[in-house]
Amino acid sequence: MKLALIDHGVGNLRSVEKALAAAGGQVTLTADPDTILAAEKVVLPGVGAFADAMRGLQSRGLVETVMSIARRGTPLLGICVGMQMLLDYSVEHGRHPGLSLLPGKVVRFAEQQTVSQGLKVPQTGWNQVEPAQETPLLRDLPGGSYAYFNHSYYCLPDQTADILASTDYGLKYASVIGRGRIYGVQFHPEKSQQVGLAILRNFIQLG
Repeated sequence: MKLALIDHGVGNLRSVEKALAAAGGQVTLTADPDTILAAEKVVLPGVGAFADAMRGLQSRGLVETVMSIARRGTPLLGICVGMQMLLDYSVEHGRHPGLSLLPGKVVRFAEQQTVSQGLKVPQTGWNQVEPAQETPLLRDLPGGSYAYFNHSYYCLPDQTADILASTDYGLKYASVIGRGRIYGVQFHPEKSQQVGLAILRNFIQLG
């Protein structure tokens, strides 16, 4: 299975590359549009600030490439900020447009909601993922499986039908989203041990 892992120049992507390979993928870390378009599956990773990740895509001429991938129905998986980039915009350090592949926005955890419950922003560490509906991405994973998170902002899809799983951190929010063959996970599967590998394996095995 040939996978393209998009290199937009933000963050160290080697751990994601290694996890995809461990899950059975033949992975190429690339910023080349032709290589991405030729892949059977595409992964859009992301760490750090939303705007930096989007600028990385734009500066490499990859925004239209990702849009083409989505239009043609090639399975696409966004990870962490890569998931957030699938939505319309983020309010992280101003308002910044995303890819608008799924309708919705990215907002910050409210300090008063989390601090009052003894929680800190960013959310850093292990938390549970509760499926909201059946999806091949979470096949054979029991409800309440733990994954590793590190983020201050979360996705707020416009349509509940796009929420595939949720996580509770002062409030219940979408931690897995998807529509058609577009998917996103807020946590880091490459840091989530067997649960993360199972999710990556499910993505690789999508028909």
